[in-house]
Amino acid sequence: MTKAAELAKMGEVLTNSQIGGRRNIVINGGMNVAQRSSSAVTGIGASDGYFTCDRWNFNTNGNSAGRLTMSQASDGPSGFANCLKLECTTADTSIAAAERFFIEQKLEGQDVQQLKKGTSDAEKITISFYVKGHDSATYTVGLYEGTSGRKIAATFPVTTSWVRQTVTFDGDTSGVIPDNNTAQLHLRFYLHAGSNYTSGTLGTSWNADGNTTQISSDGNSFFESTSATFFLTGVQLEVGSQATPFEHRSYGEELALCQRYCIDLNPASGGQSTSPYLMLGSVYNSTLVIANVSLPHEMRVAPTLILTGDAGNFSVVEVASVRPCTGFGVNGMASSGGGINWTCAGGGMTGGNAALIYVETNLRCIMDSEL
Repeated sequence: MTKAAELAKMGEVLTNSQIGGRRNIVINGGMNVAQRSSSAVTGIGASDGYFTCDRWNFNTNGNSAGRLTMSQASDGPSGFANCLKLECTTADTSIAAAERFFIEQKLEGQDVQQLKKGTSDAEKITISFYVKGHDSATYTVGLYEGTSGRKIAATFPVTTSWVRQTVTFDGDTSGVIPDNNTAQLHLRFYLHAGSNYTSGTLGTSWNADGNTTQISSDGNSFFESTSATFFLTGVQLEVGSQATPFEHRSYGEELALCQRYCIDLNPASGGQSTSPYLMLGSVYNSTLVIANVSLPHEMRVAPTLILTGDAGNFSVVEVASVRPCTGFGVNGMASSGGGINWTCAGGGMTGGNAALIYVETNLRCIMDSEL
């Protein structure tokens, strides 16, 4: 590259405000944080959900017979310790029209105002990511804006080696994104689709033409073979037309960003292998303990409580007595914390006594406020 070309490129980067500050709008793009499970989760495909790497949602509809295993893997490209790994375990070669499956990250409206969407100053958007698979394939990456239903997409190739792919979309002068804490911009990697989504011409410009332009008809289906794999990491979404190097953040910073949406009160990295104490409470009556939880970060909304197990895996310690729990539920929970009710059948507790809640085995106790 000539010196003049180098200066021109530097000027473009500066013009698009790509140097310094927080560039990557995506959270956990390096797949470093996996509070729900860092081990493989099998049988995925029947329902939506967050299963392994934080902020990455599995979305499916149309009742595909395809099933997969999802895991946080250590098989990343140079400079990346982790990646999201999908492995097809049940193929689906008879694709119904309504079938669709994608991995997505949902972004709050208040976190994407810098895109200036819906104005005459709408900014270009560049998405970059590292990807590989078991064989050569083509998939679709796209953005979907929830309020107006507008969308845009492009295809990308996958090979058996890690390759960084880059896609730049024009700014959208229609469809203002509300400045709130709801899911407004969706970054999606489409890996399987029927004709309801592929029968039209792929919408490579912003449009609201319905579903048929959403996914390329030239793409592959991840469920075409039980040999299929898909690896993803280094996902970055930034303002401007230039893909800059992936913005590596410290694990602590990335975890704090993820904890706006998910907090594990008994993280595997810090929980004891036997009887980890989770929280302190007070006996309300003979069968009920109310425990207090002060969350380390304010969450997006008041969270729900999810146990990876059932209430019987948790116990109440009151004075010298240990009583298995039979039920649980939040009590006055807010985005910064609140109460959790723990019920023990059989009675016998004394109101006003202190009580400790602990888990019998190293299970998760998750506060969830995901989009």
